[in-house]
Amino acid sequence: MQKLTLFLFLLAHSLCFAQQKTEINSTLEQWHKAAADANFDTYFGLMTKDAIFIGTDPTENWTNTDFKAFSKPYFDKGKAWSFSTLERNIFVENEVSVAWFDELLDTQMGICRGSGVVQKTTDGWKIKHYVLSIAIPNESVKEITELKKTFDTDLMKKLRAKSN
Repeated sequence: MQKLTLFLFLLAHSLCFAQQKTEINSTLEQWHKAAADANFDTYFGLMTKDAIFIGTDPTENWTNTDFKAFSKPYFDKGKAWSFSTLERNIFVENEVSVAWFDELLDTQMGICRGSGVVQKTTDGWKIKHYVLSIAIPNESVKEITELKKTFDTDLMKKLRAKSN
């Protein structure tokens, strides 16, 4: 009887995690679709009010409010950005109100990697933290590093001066 109870508990627990992952996947797909459809309200409605969005440029570390201000002109023109999912991994631990994920995306910049944290709210899963990066093959790193050398050097000087 104890083995059956344990088995049923583990099965129920496993099904709960599977359901959570399905819901999170749906939220992320809706979020990307809202951008492709230039649906500002839906896009930002799928983010927490205190969400952070980190873009591909090293200066892009936005609060939700700042990201809305940056993004609004793109959405208003009816063309934001269009990312489609190539691969996604979702991780849920015992605390099922927070989960994290990583994804490979087909974008206008080629393959990008997104990663982030989602939080369960009374309105469903919402994106709390998102990081977008351009995926660079290892064999191209030297060339890319050279291309961005001046920008990086100038930004590092500025950031170091700011921290002193």
